[in-house]
Amino acid sequence: MPGWIDAIISKFSSGDSLPWTDAQVIQDLEREAAQEGQGKNKSESIMRLAWALVHSAQPADVQRGIAMLESSLGGQGGPLQKWEILYLLAVGHYRTGDLGRCRRLVDQALEIAPDFRQAVALRKMVEDKIAQEGAIGVGIAAAAVGIVASGVAALLIRKK
Repeated sequence: MPGWIDAIISKFSSGDSLPWTDAQVIQDLEREAAQEGQGKNKSESIMRLAWALVHSAQPADVQRGIAMLESSLGGQGGPLQKWEILYLLAVGHYRTGDLGRCRRLVDQALEIAPDFRQAVALRKMVEDKIAQEGAIGVGIAAAAVGIVASGVAALLIRKK
């Protein structure tokens, strides 16, 4: 199969290797977060919930996870927690299709933890998807030029 066909097929499929969560997992984690008191356990359950939300197949869940993570980004915590938040924000933006923001967040996370394999893999997925979208855009533009040229040629032939 030609490469451009593979690019189109993968554009409309969910060919990423990120994990997915379902509504039941999210409900369970919401319940857990609501039952936790204040302190470390509460923040850990909130992070698990945010993880599940940005890995959801439902766009509204992903947006909610992004909002939760953005509100906690300025809070207290060490570099590991900041890295984790940046990475999860990058996942959320990848899922929403905001590849530029995703790439910036992954790069920020990798500044803190340069050897983290998940972030390195996400960066490659983003770069591949950006390249793929560029190739699709070039193909669409070439097809449009061909259609216009055919139309002009048909008009010139008809006038003769």
